[in-house]
Amino acid sequence: MPVISASRLSVSLSGAPIIKDVSFSIGRGSFTGILGPNGSGKTTMLRALAGLIPYIGSLKLEDKSVNSWQPRALAKRLAFVRQSHMIPFDFKVEELILLGRSPHKNLFSSYDLSDTTLVANALKLVDMTSFSARSYASLSGGEQQRVFLAQALVQEADILLLDEPTTYLDVHHQYEFLQHVRSLVDKGITVVGAFHDLELAARFCDHLIIFSEGQISAEGPPQEVLDSELLAHVFRMNAQVHHTPEGTVRIHYETPLTK
Repeated sequence: MPVISASRLSVSLSGAPIIKDVSFSIGRGSFTGILGPNGSGKTTMLRALAGLIPYIGSLKLEDKSVNSWQPRALAKRLAFVRQSHMIPFDFKVEELILLGRSPHKNLFSSYDLSDTTLVANALKLVDMTSFSARSYASLSGGEQQRVFLAQALVQEADILLLDEPTTYLDVHHQYEFLQHVRSLVDKGITVVGAFHDLELAARFCDHLIIFSEGQISAEGPPQEVLDSELLAHVFRMNAQVHHTPEGTVRIHYETPLTK
């Protein structure tokens, strides 16, 4: 049984259709990349999976509709790292990460050694240990993104949703973080991430879902899905796509296509 499944799923925002009658399934312990041009529905799809917006049709986490999960129960199963973060107060980095433990606490619970150990491990994994006492507001955009990646890790959910997780990160931290995400997948965590960088998604993901104007244009393993025809049709780029013997994808972009 797939861990996530959608059938005839549609989402409208402010009366405008964004996701249009899509169906797909995501296996447990896989890394699925959602790709597509700006406005194609990637972030909306993740928000629907996270139970943040209404939808019509079927969208299930295991055998239960996403909109029937209680928020706390859903947060124990699923962590969502958004593309941008607005917080009402300025926290210390370690305090903000510790909030990721909230789904596991009731009103009268306090944080204990196991919680602070998880925070320390997450800080190490995102290369932010020396920033633990820093003010969140004092950080750069890339550093702030890494804080929220750490917060998602301490949530200990078995499904991780990533909305453009490498935004603002330099090349070193892009690869370092995605290598860690890949290691989580190898341990059984299910990851669904929206990406702009096609080569990066192809390198780390098992499966790609390509969105175009709210519908699925293609779906499958990166080596099967990414080709010059797809880049021309969906991304409006003349490009040469090369598949290496090692299983990676190399894209040489040439010229943009006009409508």
